[in-house]
Amino acid sequence: MAGPQRRTITFAIAGVVLAWALALGGYELAKNAKATPEKIMAFARSLDLSKMSAADRAKALRKLADELNGLSPEERRLVRPDKTLFSQMTEPEQEQFIENTMPMQVKQALSMYEHMSADQRQKAIDTTLSSLRARAADNPDDAANANPTPISPELEAKIRTVGLKTFYSESSAETKAELAPLLNELQIQMQTNRAFRRAANGN
Repeated sequence: MAGPQRRTITFAIAGVVLAWALALGGYELAKNAKATPEKIMAFARSLDLSKMSAADRAKALRKLADELNGLSPEERRLVRPDKTLFSQMTEPEQEQFIENTMPMQVKQALSMYEHMSADQRQKAIDTTLSSLRARAADNPDDAANANPTPISPELEAKIRTVGLKTFYSESSAETKAELAPLLNELQIQMQTNRAFRRAANGN
């Protein structure tokens, strides 16, 4: 084989190898950079808003909200709201953070829920709470740290009597944060339970 032709083939092979190396390197970099429930909770615990300027506080909370919004509904199940961080926020910050971290899918699920009959809404709440309790029972060692736990009996009673959407809209930011695991689970139930989807659509 002539020298120039051999060099051309060698360069072509080297180019393919380099392209694969760059692709694999980019994949590993993206994988390591991807936010996970554990990374997000660690980041939240690392924040001390009292030592930050207003601009830095807004930037940190925006970053935290963006990372939360990047998770799938199943991954958000594993994120327990950081009450310590939430208590450091001002009331406007709390309201803005709740608004920023309530996905459109959750809002849609809440709207679908309101189109159900009273009996169907009660059943949806029963199913959603049962799922939360079952997961907490299956992971007793993690329940205090990561897994969402059922809401308090007082909140459950108010939801059942006042209505979830009405109660949520009239609640404080702190109560809305407590309801977040319930709303996320309700979204998942609405997506996966055909009976709930048919009921919400009036079928």
